[in-house]
Amino acid sequence: MGDFSKDINSTFPNHKVKAMLNIMYTANWINSYQTSFFKPFKISSQQYNVLRILKGAGEPLKVQTIKERMIERSPNATRLMDKLCAKELIERIPCPTDRRVVHIKITNQGLKLLEDIAKADRKDLLENLTEEEASQLSNLLDKMR
Repeated sequence: MGDFSKDINSTFPNHKVKAMLNIMYTANWINSYQTSFFKPFKISSQQYNVLRILKGAGEPLKVQTIKERMIERSPNATRLMDKLCAKELIERIPCPTDRRVVHIKITNQGLKLLEDIAKADRKDLLENLTEEEASQLSNLLDKMR
């Protein structure tokens, strides 16, 4: 089992400081893995998150609704949607009653990409945790927020 303090060759004034830094270190470790995992699919983890939100919704959604549901909030959702549109993974649907509103729909190509990603060999980053430990970790993170 890894020891965060040995990984960064450091000591900490107390367990709360160590825990906070360990969360940040682990988040970076997860982000690095996600970046390399999604690279062959030519999308980012944020783009993947948008596609999963749209697939799960089963209907076109407003950009604002997508932003609210994202795990990692994107300050520039429009640019994110532009990239997904350019890759033909989503399409914009103008609202017939309010031209300021645009709905976003996942395309068949976007659904196919999600299927391909689901079939890919993805490392289980929580493989060293039991179901009970994973539940405890999730509960502790919820408590922290």
